[in-house]
Amino acid sequence: MHGYGPMPQQPTTSRPSPATLTTVRVILVALTVLSCGLLGWAAMLRLAIVTRRPRDWFLLVVVIALNIGLFAFIMATPDDPDEMSDAAALFMMLWILGLLAGVITYYLYAEIRHYSALGAPAPYGAPAHPAPPLPYQQQNLAQHQQHQPQQHQPPNPYTAPATPPTPKPAPQRLDQVRAELDELSDYLRQENKGSRDGEGR
Repeated sequence: MHGYGPMPQQPTTSRPSPATLTTVRVILVALTVLSCGLLGWAAMLRLAIVTRRPRDWFLLVVVIALNIGLFAFIMATPDDPDEMSDAAALFMMLWILGLLAGVITYYLYAEIRHYSALGAPAPYGAPAHPAPPLPYQQQNLAQHQQHQPQQHQPPNPYTAPATPPTPKPAPQRLDQVRAELDELSDYLRQENKGSRDGEGR
């Protein structure tokens, strides 16, 4: 018997359950909204780690820069709202709303699309993609199929076509009775004819 080393395991892409994904998304979106966009980098960081695409890493850097700029702008504004100009207040409001809308929309869209491309999650303990059989396994399987005798199943009597019943030959006694009746009728005719001739004489 040949000895073979351990079979290499195929790398599989793990996909969290839908409940876990929904919980993580709700937490990150709520964190971004409650922080007025200052913690939007957390959602972008998770997205970049999940997808591992250069574009998402670049957007993470952009969001971090926007968050730093927004934080510096807020710290530079006076604490009293009456002392803040209308233009500054409007600019800060647009900055926050744009950051919130951009981060939340792109994060949800990109993550949902990423996991949709992976397909449905595999059952627990089952590999996502079964490993193809090795060459020696294919050879052993072919030899086993060649040496295995073919089993012929007996015909099912219930599926066999019904043969029409063969007609039985007419009994010979019926012909014999008919012949005897014919002879008897001829005899009676002769007797009747003879009796008439005797009376005429």
